[in-house]
Amino acid sequence: MSPTDIDTQANDLLQYIDASPTPYHAVRETARRLTAAGFRELDERESWSLKPGDKVFVIRGDTSIAAFQLGTKPVDTTGFRLVGSHTDSPNLRLKPNAPVNRHGYQQLGVEIYGGVLLHTWTDRDLSLAGRVVTLHNGRPQHHLVDFRRPLLRVPNLAIHLNRGVNTDGLKLNPQEHMVPVLGLESAGPAELRALLVEELGRAGVKAAADDLLGYDLCLYDLQPSTRSGLHGEFLHAPRLDNLASCHTGLTALLSGTDKREATVGVVLYDHEECGSRSAQGAASPFLKDLLERIVQAHSDGRADAFHRAIRRSFLVSADMAHAVHPNYSSMHEPKHQPQLGGGPVIKTNVNQSYATDGESWAHFAALCKEAGVTPQHFVTRTDLGCGSTIGPITAGQLGIRTVDVGNPMLSMHSIRELAAASDVARMVAVLTRFFA
Repeated sequence: MSPTDIDTQANDLLQYIDASPTPYHAVRETARRLTAAGFRELDERESWSLKPGDKVFVIRGDTSIAAFQLGTKPVDTTGFRLVGSHTDSPNLRLKPNAPVNRHGYQQLGVEIYGGVLLHTWTDRDLSLAGRVVTLHNGRPQHHLVDFRRPLLRVPNLAIHLNRGVNTDGLKLNPQEHMVPVLGLESAGPAELRALLVEELGRAGVKAAADDLLGYDLCLYDLQPSTRSGLHGEFLHAPRLDNLASCHTGLTALLSGTDKREATVGVVLYDHEECGSRSAQGAASPFLKDLLERIVQAHSDGRADAFHRAIRRSFLVSADMAHAVHPNYSSMHEPKHQPQLGGGPVIKTNVNQSYATDGESWAHFAALCKEAGVTPQHFVTRTDLGCGSTIGPITAGQLGIRTVDVGNPMLSMHSIRELAAASDVARMVAVLTRFFA
């Protein structure tokens, strides 16, 4: 794999992440790239007319997206080749009645979304982005907002007032200690609705404070993604888990030819970090609904076409993996310690926190061999619990053969995570081979 390929894919990933401070923006950026590549959006509320070779995508709930390129052969004879990932990452999100005034400070109340590594969110320049719903001509209308400027901060407590912090550890109460400061009461009111109306106005949306019906707003770190290391070998970025996997699946899909025999696609779900139980999460019928409609339009029409298509299908569940930590190597299973820069990781858990079994492991390993890539393996220590992915959920929903894989990383669930630049192109190569 050439240094040019490595640099191109790594830098493109960082651009994708910086364009995607929230799942709403990740879906918008994904849709933009799909549209530029000739894909057209379908509406689930309408009838679909599909033919071989069509490139289409569907958005549900503004935060989940699935894209497909229909094969030249009927899907009940070839099955689907799918890559699944998730658009969400752990973060802080505003409560409905967010404004809080305490001790002369204006603050905004937040909820903790997912398994946040809380201390990494302190002493950061934070901004706000997400979705705002306004009333327009008597109907709700959705808008994306991104303040793109330092707006909030969660200040740490000085060591003089917490002398044991370096020996006893930093203990943060999410309700009491993670409330960001917005301003000083003495500087004048900074009403949240007024701020949102002002930001909508910058985007060309005319609205009054009374027109605001609701919002879904996330805090995020303003520091841009970057590369580091002696040779630029490291990636420093927020939301690598799991926008990095969304990016590699999408890139592989767009790297193919206009004609493929099998129907291929990516599905990027929201809400993985909090259990996938939502109208557009992996535990929803989102993917099944879409696959059934594609089979209906692109098969021999027999009643069992969907079931035959699923039995010929394969899903790569792509979610980032734990690289061995040089300062905490004892936390890793001794013979399963993925290295940064070592290539894609096949993740296994016999209790089905990952969906990998010997057959799906072998299938992915064969793809790696064809792509000239050597896979790594991850198994959690036997005395530790194991995280999970959309893989077992989707496999359980559909009965589809599934392998769980991901690129290795450090600082998972931190506000700013760490991965290797060279691993991006390796995973793209394997997934491109999978779609071929």
